[in-house]
Amino acid sequence: MSVRMTNCGPLGWMSDKEKGYRYEPRHPLTGEPWPPIPPILLEAWERLADYPKPPEACLINVYGPQSRMGLHQDRDEKDFSAPIVSFSLGADCLFRIGGAKRGDPTISFVLSSGDALTLGGESRTRFHGVDRILPKFAANHGFIDLPAGVARINLTLRRVG
Repeated sequence: MSVRMTNCGPLGWMSDKEKGYRYEPRHPLTGEPWPPIPPILLEAWERLADYPKPPEACLINVYGPQSRMGLHQDRDEKDFSAPIVSFSLGADCLFRIGGAKRGDPTISFVLSSGDALTLGGESRTRFHGVDRILPKFAANHGFIDLPAGVARINLTLRRVG
């Protein structure tokens, strides 16, 4: 993967060669619980998710200028009736979404800093990915100061069980 990852919330999404994709309650190196999901994200979930329970995980993806994420489905959760709510910060990206099958037609559109995207209902398990980070570099939007070399941060809220 060309994307750096971390988490916050009761559970964190992880992947390794030994155990594959999964959610874990503790950081793999420190053994400490993940930090809590910030209240502003919990409030955004309440407004956007249309789901009665709070998120259990917030996956934080950090994309460098050359990062990409191939088409994939989010299928590591047990309850597909819970949406995935995603927030973009930093540089724009070209986001691609398709259908329920990998070979289904896709469309691409730009996600910019401050955009929120909810994948719920029929769109919950659609294939999606990031084709590329766009040249616009948004290092300072007045609410976050991105470290040098970081192009985009994506925060993805999910229910796991």
